[in-house]
Amino acid sequence: MHKFSQEPAETKVDVLGVKVSVTSLQDAAGQVMAAADAGKSFAATALATHGVMTGVDDPSHEFRLNSLDLVTPDGQPVRWAMNILHGTELQQRTYGPDLMREVCLRLSESAGSVALYGSTPEVLAKLQVALAESFAGLRVAFAEPSRFRQGTRLEMLELSKRIRASRADVCFVGLGCPRQEVFVYEIREMLPIPVVAVGAAFDFLSGSANEPPKWMQDHGLQWLQRLVLSPRRLGHRYLVLGPRFISLVLLQLFGRKRLSKKDDRLRRSPPQDLYYL
Repeated sequence: MHKFSQEPAETKVDVLGVKVSVTSLQDAAGQVMAAADAGKSFAATALATHGVMTGVDDPSHEFRLNSLDLVTPDGQPVRWAMNILHGTELQQRTYGPDLMREVCLRLSESAGSVALYGSTPEVLAKLQVALAESFAGLRVAFAEPSRFRQGTRLEMLELSKRIRASRADVCFVGLGCPRQEVFVYEIREMLPIPVVAVGAAFDFLSGSANEPPKWMQDHGLQWLQRLVLSPRRLGHRYLVLGPRFISLVLLQLFGRKRLSKKDDRLRRSPPQDLYYL
């Protein structure tokens, strides 16, 4: 008998060259759980506007993103773009923190366990307490903070061995975009479990940062709170990349998006390993 419920796989659509999954929160969580049940490699991320633009501006990184099994529309603008460009009729985004909550809930119902990689020792300590309080029955089998540097293939292999030894069912990654997508892409074949990049979920679920009000999230204004709180760090992301995203979506809508021959070659070639730890 299967430990976890399974859900059907979804399709993907092209948003500025990045293939984003047409999925819901329940479907996405179901795919993660099905991979956990099968004990197979499965790479996933929740991608907002900035995440899509990292693929637009870096053809090698676009290759990584398009190699992942599941790329959910984390931001409302990404969901809106999918609806406008492809008529997907998605009613809700599939937000990284919500995906982590839903998977943890399902794991807790089957006495499952998680591995946590990324962030700082302080955030991880708070996160483990918060998960224990919110999801009775869930076990944190492994927790290790980021080293905030590039590593080596040997270090990545050793890390994967520690995660495997923990016998965790799912590994959550919180390294920030695009480092976490690079990490998931590179470690995915080293682990026989789902590896899911969830962005700011570690900070939000641990209580280390305040999650924006639901009305801001529903109206695509989450960026505004983050910009006000971290203007120097996030100014370029929201004041430059955001408008560029909108303009490029409009160009794609009217069939004006073009790639150079060089970019097209890079998008078809495996990228250099970076080993972000």
